[in-house]
Amino acid sequence: MTALLLFCIVIIVLMAGYPVAFTLAGTSIAFATFGVFFGIFDPQFFHALPSRIFGIIVNETLIAVPLFIFMGVMLERSKVAENLINSMADLFGNIKGGLGISVTLVGMLLAASTGIVGATVVTMGLLSLPSMLEKGYDTKIATGTICASGTLGQIIPPSIVLVLLGDVLSSAYQQAQLNQGIFSPDTVSVGDLFVGAIFPGIMLVGLYIIYIVFTAHMHPEKLPTNNKNNKTIASKNLLNILGALLPPLFLILAVLGSIIAGFATPTEAASVGAVGALFLALINRQLSIEKLKEVTQRTTRISCMVFMILIGASIFSLVFRGLEGDEVIYKLLTELPGGIFGSMLAVMLLMFLLGFVLDFIEITFVIVPIVGPVLLMMGVDPVWLGIMIAINLQTSFLTPPFGFALFYLRGVAPPEVKTTQIYQGVIPFIGIQLLTLGILASWPKLATWLPNQIF
Repeated sequence: MTALLLFCIVIIVLMAGYPVAFTLAGTSIAFATFGVFFGIFDPQFFHALPSRIFGIIVNETLIAVPLFIFMGVMLERSKVAENLINSMADLFGNIKGGLGISVTLVGMLLAASTGIVGATVVTMGLLSLPSMLEKGYDTKIATGTICASGTLGQIIPPSIVLVLLGDVLSSAYQQAQLNQGIFSPDTVSVGDLFVGAIFPGIMLVGLYIIYIVFTAHMHPEKLPTNNKNNKTIASKNLLNILGALLPPLFLILAVLGSIIAGFATPTEAASVGAVGALFLALINRQLSIEKLKEVTQRTTRISCMVFMILIGASIFSLVFRGLEGDEVIYKLLTELPGGIFGSMLAVMLLMFLLGFVLDFIEITFVIVPIVGPVLLMMGVDPVWLGIMIAINLQTSFLTPPFGFALFYLRGVAPPEVKTTQIYQGVIPFIGIQLLTLGILASWPKLATWLPNQIF
C-alpha cells in the first residue's frame, strides 16, 4: 500500500501547484528514506539512478525535443501563423462557417508545423478571436473552435507529446517483453507513433469541420457568412494565399516525408524542421539577432523544464518499483472484469479524470510508466496504445477547470468574453474527442495499418 500512497501524495502535491520535477523527485526520495528506515525499500535500487539519468542525457530520441521546440517558437515569431489565418479566411470567406473552418485548418497546419499547443492557442486567440467576434460569431463557438484547434498539436505530428510518449512507451514495451521472458525484444519508435497518428489526426480535424458546418446550417445566426466577393478575392489574393500556404506545407512535408520515406530518424527530421523554420523567418524578413536570442532562450527554458521532469519521473518510477508498486498495478488491472477491454477502459477513464487537474507532461511521466508495461504484457499494440493516450491527453487541455488551452485563451481574450463562455464552448469539442477515442478503440487499424505498411 506504500506505493499507492506515494502515487496519491504525488498527485495531491501536484494539484497544490508545486513544480512537477521537484515534486516527483522530492516526494519519491522522502518515501524511499521512510521505506529504508522501516525495512520496506531496498537502498540498492538507488545504485541504478546514475545510469538512468545518464541514459536520459545521451538518449538520441530526446534530442528531437529541443529541436522541435526551437522550430515551433521560431515559426511563432516569424508571422507564419498571421499570414496563414488571413489567407485561409479569404479562401473560405463565402462558405457557411467559413471562418470557423479556416481557424480549424490553420490550427491543423500550425500543429503540424510547431507542435506547441500554448503558442498555437495564444496566436490564434490574438489574431482570430477579435475577427470572429467582429463578424458576429457566437462567443462560445468562436472560443471553443480556437481552443480545440490549438490542441491539435498534441496528436498531429510532429508532436512533442508523441516524442515523449514514444520514449516512455519504448521503455515500457521493452520492460513488458523482458518480464515475459523475451530477451530480444521488439521496439516501438517515435516514427511509428508519428505515422500512426496521421489518420486519427485527420479524422479529428474532419469531425471538427463537420460539427462547424452542421452548426452553421442549423444556426446560421451563430456563424454568419462573409459577404465579400469571392471572385475578387480569388483573382486578387491567389498569389498571397499560395505564398502563405506553401512554405509551412513544404516544411511539414520535409519533416514528415523524410521520416515516412526512411531518409531520416525523427531526431534528424527535427533538425531539418529547425533549419527550415530559420529559412522561413529569413524569407518573411523576421529574423534578427534579437529575435534569434529570444527564441534560443525560450527554447532553452522549455527544454530544461522537460528534461528536469524526465529526471524527476525517473526517480519516481524507480522508487515506485522498489516499493513493489508495479506488482500492485499488475494485480489491479489483470483482476478487473472484462480482460483487456476492462483494463484499457479503466486506464483511459483514469487519464481522462486526471486531465481535469494535471497537465499532459505530468500524466505522461507519472501514469504511463506505471500502467504501460502491464497493458503491453496483456497484448495491447504499443502504437495503438500510444495514439489512444495522445488523444486522451489532448482532451486534458480542454477539460475545465484546469485545461491549459482554456487558460491560454483566457489570457488573451477580450474582457467581454466570460470564462464560463470559454468553458461552455469547448464542451462539444470534448465530446468529439471522446467520439474519436471510441472510433479508434473500435477500429485499432486506423492507428496501426499505416505504420505496418511503411515500416
